[in-house]
Amino acid sequence: MLREKINDDIKTAMKSGDSARTSVLRMINAAIKQKDIDARSEANRDVIADAAILSLLQSMIKQRRESIALYEQGNRPELAAKEQAEINVIESYLPAQVSEAEARKIISDIISSTGASGVRDMGKVMGAVKEKLSGQFDTAEASKLVKELLVG
Repeated sequence: MLREKINDDIKTAMKSGDSARTSVLRMINAAIKQKDIDARSEANRDVIADAAILSLLQSMIKQRRESIALYEQGNRPELAAKEQAEINVIESYLPAQVSEAEARKIISDIISSTGASGVRDMGKVMGAVKEKLSGQFDTAEASKLVKELLVG
């Protein structure tokens, strides 16, 4: 499970004295724990699944990429480099990313298998796409591809 791997890696980073990696891993762990708390209800006391953790990691990467763009505009390369280092650590927990061409093929196959014929079927297709490409391809980009393939 991804959660245990992150916890084990925190211990390893602490023992090796890698404070930068320890910091990023603790930040990831805190975000996961917050998601666990947010997902709790009276009926559900379970922790979030790996798929939700992967989604969380992708949103953390997206936030850092936005920060990098702002830091570069503000002529702060040292802060942009710090954000990039954090991205590198976070990405190490994501599965191998698929290329746009691979994603396009997978989405085309999903459209064919679901019988989707227009934009009104986008929700059904996106559900299958999220399940198939979870953590492997950006959801916003996948949405654009689905729309393009359904309209085109």
